[in-house]
Amino acid sequence: MVVGFLVHACYLGGVFVAIDWSLPAGITSLIMGLQPLLTALLGWFWLSERLNSRQWFGLMLGLLGVVLVVSQNVQGGAAAGWDAWTAALIALLAISLGTLYQKRFGSGVDLMVGAFYQYLATAVVMALLAWQFDSGVVVWNFQLIAALAWMVLALSVVAILLLLVMIREGEASKVASYFYLVPPLTAIEAWLLFDETLSTMAIVGVLIAVAGVYLSVKKKVVKA
Repeated sequence: MVVGFLVHACYLGGVFVAIDWSLPAGITSLIMGLQPLLTALLGWFWLSERLNSRQWFGLMLGLLGVVLVVSQNVQGGAAAGWDAWTAALIALLAISLGTLYQKRFGSGVDLMVGAFYQYLATAVVMALLAWQFDSGVVVWNFQLIAALAWMVLALSVVAILLLLVMIREGEASKVASYFYLVPPLTAIEAWLLFDETLSTMAIVGVLIAVAGVYLSVKKKVVKA
């Protein structure tokens, strides 16, 4: 339930709220791009996870790639208020703490049972927030239903379950490094689906981010 509160309510909720409160998606992605580094640092102190110099270099390289990718869409941040920035920072801290908490205390929990209690905790928190701050008016249409289905099934169910499996099987810092691939893949998908511009710098950023993730997760070869 703690993981559900951190990963679903605070992280996913914080990201959507930050964008809704006028923080540009590019800046939000850039803030979230700090997550692998923050997770590695917190994991170093909390779980005693040690990364070698190649993995630290990979994390730095991945962050550079994210910066290059989102730099083409980073604009208008001054229009966002302190509340939007706060929501994004809460989301960043929540996903890092949620990842480490799951690794430390939830590795032995059945994934489906754990997921049930995660969603239960999230439903309670979001219901209280909606009751307090939302109007309660929903305009149903195909776009809303399609987006809702994708966010519930693909994001909240499939993606989070895969994340929990990866956390159980590997180091939290290595798992977190895959988050560097989110902005590059988003940029490529936007280029393919919505004809958005994919600049040369963004392409270079994609390649750098992929290289950074590769260095972060590549197993060290031990010579006999």
